[in-house]
Amino acid sequence: MVRGSLVPDKRHGGPWDRGGADSYYRRPFNPHYYVGATQQSELIPKEEMTDKQIEEYTAGFLNNEELGHFKEW
Repeated sequence: MVRGSLVPDKRHGGPWDRGGADSYYRRPFNPHYYVGATQQSELIPKEEMTDKQIEEYTAGFLNNEELGHFKEW
C-alpha cells in the first residue's frame, strides 16, 4: 500500500519496481534503481538517489512485504 501522497513511478527498473523485486526474491533492503531497463542500463545506487527515489523504493519493498507475494523456490 502506498502511504501518504507518494505517487511512485512504477516503470520496470525504477525504484518502486526494484524495491518490490528485492522483497519478492527475499533480497535484503538495498535502495537502487536502473535508468532504463533492469540490468540493461546504468544502475543508480542509494548514494546517488534522491529522497523521493528512496521513498519510492521503500514503498515498493513494503508493499510487497504487506502482500506476502514471495518467490517460491
